[in-house]
Amino acid sequence: MARLRWKSKVLLFKPEAVYGTDPTPTGAANAVLATDVEIRPMEGEDVSRELELPYLGAQPTIPAGLRGEISFSVELAGSGAAGTPPAWGPLIRCCGFAETIDAGTSVAYNPISTALESGTIYFWIEATRHKFLGCRGTAVLTLTAQGIPVIRYTFTGLWVAPGEAAAASPTLTGFIAPKIASKANTPTFTVNGVGLVLRSFVLDMHNDVQARLLVPDEEIIIVDRAPTLSVVCEAVPLTTFNPFALAQAVTPVPVSLVHGTTAGNIATISAPTCQVKRPTGYQNNQGIAEWPLELTPLPATGNDELTIELT
Repeated sequence: MARLRWKSKVLLFKPEAVYGTDPTPTGAANAVLATDVEIRPMEGEDVSRELELPYLGAQPTIPAGLRGEISFSVELAGSGAAGTPPAWGPLIRCCGFAETIDAGTSVAYNPISTALESGTIYFWIEATRHKFLGCRGTAVLTLTAQGIPVIRYTFTGLWVAPGEAAAASPTLTGFIAPKIASKANTPTFTVNGVGLVLRSFVLDMHNDVQARLLVPDEEIIIVDRAPTLSVVCEAVPLTTFNPFALAQAVTPVPVSLVHGTTAGNIATISAPTCQVKRPTGYQNNQGIAEWPLELTPLPATGNDELTIELT
């Protein structure tokens, strides 16, 4: 009996010019180097027919609201050339971000509220291909000391019946090797201009992604977003940094994280107007007191609560 080998996977992603219209991604141009893939290929509801029958028994159902969901992580690294978008650029664009290119200098991503892009996903396990159209999603950026920084994406797309097709041959050279989060590779982490010693940094976009399946229009939409920033850092004297006072005063503060030191592979995550939430206490790690801090990146004039800039 033929079996599907879980390790035999190919993932392609390509932005759509027209919503829900397959742009036909190719292995040469649109392959994604992913880790930790999870797929839910036939999400939806089962609508009971509620038949009136003269005997006891289960009711037949009809599947409805069909959509596909897929989650995977991509290593946080630049393109290797300043001003050239990274290979994961199309992914974050379809999570409600705009891409701004300053040729030869930088590529910046900031959240937007209108004209949101969508994409098509092809995912093979052996020769079984799953296809999702009109995909939009959300993203979580995670950086942990001595770990590989990643962006984890979760996309929802319009359902297409899976089928058998020869898997694409992926070209993955656009994804360069990442750098471990460390003293040498992650030179800056500041809150309100104060340098702090960081254990972990998690920026979650919390996009509210919903399937709007009406007649005759069906679309995956991003209804709203509510980004959160969770960090664990070494506690310091309150005369150096006082998160309790900042939380009580509801004082907005800037947060900045820089990872990478080589041109073309420097990522700067900036959240200029974060609200510090009430600290929940301390953690003991290796006999050192650490703060788990929760912050909320807030917009100042709109669509400016955070930026991911690659230089």
